[in-house]
Amino acid sequence: MRHSNNNSTQSPANNQKTTHRHRMRPLTDTETKTLFSKLNNYVGKNLGHLINRDDEEFCFRFHRDRVFYVSENLMKSATSVSKEKLISLGVCLGKFSKTGKFKLHITSLDLISKYAQYKVWIKPNGEMPFLYGNHVVKAHLGRITEDTPEHQGVVIFSMNDIPLGFGVTARSTTDTKKLDPTSILVYHQADAGEYLRDEETLF
Repeated sequence: MRHSNNNSTQSPANNQKTTHRHRMRPLTDTETKTLFSKLNNYVGKNLGHLINRDDEEFCFRFHRDRVFYVSENLMKSATSVSKEKLISLGVCLGKFSKTGKFKLHITSLDLISKYAQYKVWIKPNGEMPFLYGNHVVKAHLGRITEDTPEHQGVVIFSMNDIPLGFGVTARSTTDTKKLDPTSILVYHQADAGEYLRDEETLF
């Protein structure tokens, strides 16, 4: 009798780990804390509106390293789809790295732009540079929410109030007045251009 090669088999522990990773499940306490910390930097006290909604029940689910924001009704409908075939459900907020760090994806833009505490509007000549992954510089600033702190998560809008992406402020609102035109105002985190640039890896 031929014996199977040990290198081609997985231990029960590894199988359980793989199954756990690919099964859509609730977030652990640690994952929830990490996610809420990241969201809080953009939506602040409005985070409560995501958790306790008036229209219907929503929940956060983990699937293939990604976090999804999905209605309970949609969750129930998805039970008929096998875990191997389930790719996405609801709104993909972002992805956890192997080391447990969470990164918000551009797919969360519609949600966080709705509840954002701090916003930056950029001039038309700053839209394309930002949509190609560049930081926002002072010369492209149209306006900014009053009293925006340094290192604050902000949503970037066009002057026509179209959400373009999000980032983190390099300076506070007060300090922006002292900056020269080429100084970085907002560090780029994500932009709508990623739907084209990163189409193969985004979902």
